[in-house]
Amino acid sequence: MTQPTPDRVVLQQADVQDAARSGLITASQADALWQRWTLLDPATQPTAPGPLAAHSQGPRFGLVNVLYYFGGMVAISAMSLFMTLGFQAMGPAGLLAIALAYGFACLKVADHFKTRGLPVPAGILATLAVCLVPLAVWCVQSLLGLWPPGGSSNFSAYHTRIDWRWMTLEFATLAAGVVMLWRYRLPFMVMPIAVTLWYMSMDVANGLMQSQGFDWQFTRDVSLVFGLGTCALAMWVDARSRRADTPEWRQDYAYWLYLFGAIMFWCGLSLRQSDSELSKFLYCVLNVALVLLGAAIGRRVFTVLGALGVAMYLGYLSHRVFKDSLLFPFALTLLGLGVVWLGVWWQRHEAAIHVRLSRFVPEGLRPRA
Repeated sequence: MTQPTPDRVVLQQADVQDAARSGLITASQADALWQRWTLLDPATQPTAPGPLAAHSQGPRFGLVNVLYYFGGMVAISAMSLFMTLGFQAMGPAGLLAIALAYGFACLKVADHFKTRGLPVPAGILATLAVCLVPLAVWCVQSLLGLWPPGGSSNFSAYHTRIDWRWMTLEFATLAAGVVMLWRYRLPFMVMPIAVTLWYMSMDVANGLMQSQGFDWQFTRDVSLVFGLGTCALAMWVDARSRRADTPEWRQDYAYWLYLFGAIMFWCGLSLRQSDSELSKFLYCVLNVALVLLGAAIGRRVFTVLGALGVAMYLGYLSHRVFKDSLLFPFALTLLGLGVVWLGVWWQRHEAAIHVRLSRFVPEGLRPRA
C-alpha cells in the first residue's frame, strides 16, 4: 500500500533559499514565494507588535525610519562631532555630568522602545549612549590628570585631529560598544564600533610615527591593513549571525563593518601610486575580484567600490592611449556608455549572478534573502 502524500509541509526560509541555489527556482522567485506564503499564512501574522515580530521583519526604508535615523544622527552629532566651546566652558566635571545624564536617559528610553517592539528608535538611543563613552572617558582622564601632555584640551578635536592620545578613548568605546551590543542586540549599534575602528587606524599610525614624523604613505598602508582586518571581522560576524539560533542574533550585524572596512581597504589601495603598468593592471584585477566578491556574498559595497576602481583603470588606459588626440572625448564617451550598459546588464542578471557565485563561498557568507 502506498503512503498518502501529505497535504501540508513545514518549510523554512532556508529551504526556499536552498532551492534557489540548486537552480530549481531563481532567487527572485524564492523571495516572491516566501513573501506570498508569509502573507497567506495567518500563523505568521503576529497579533501584537512584539519585539520578536519587529526583529523578524527588520527595518524598512520609509518616512518613519528616515525620521528616526535623521533625528538620531542629529542628536549623535550634537553630543560628539559638534561639541562646541560653549560646552567646554563647563569644564571636565560639567561635561562628565552631562554625558552620564544623557547616557542614562538614552538607555532608559532605549529599554522603553525595545519593550514596546520599536527596535529602530531603541537602537538609535542605545547608539547615542555608546557615542557618549569617549566624552566621559576624556572627562575622567582630565579630572584625574591622566590626559597625556601635548594633547588637545578640547574634546571637539576628537573628530577632527589625528592623535595617538585618543586611543584610550577608542579602546573604551570599543569595549562599551561590544557590551552594549550584547545587551541590546540591535544592529545599528555596530555603527560606532566601525567608526571607532576607522579612527583607530589613523591614530595608531600617528602613534607609530612619533620618532620619524608624519608619513602619509605609512598612514595609507595602516588604513589598508585595518580595512582588511575589519572586513575579516565583518565576515566572521556575518557567518555567526547567519547561523544563530534566535531571531535577535540573526540580524545583519556586519553591515557597518563591511561598509567602513571596505572603504578603508579600497582607499588605501587606490591611493598607492606606481609607474609600473603591471601594478596598475593588478589593481584592476583586485577591483574585479571585489566586484565578484560583492556579488558572491551579497554585499554591494564591494561591488560598487570594485566597479569604481575598474572604471578608474579603464579611464587611465583611455587617457594613455588617446592622450593629445581628438579621439579622447569619444573614448571617454564610449567608456561611460559601456559602464551604463554594464549596469543595465548587471541589473537584469543580478539574481542569477548571485546564485552562481554563491556556490563558491561558504554557506555562512552566502547572500541573505
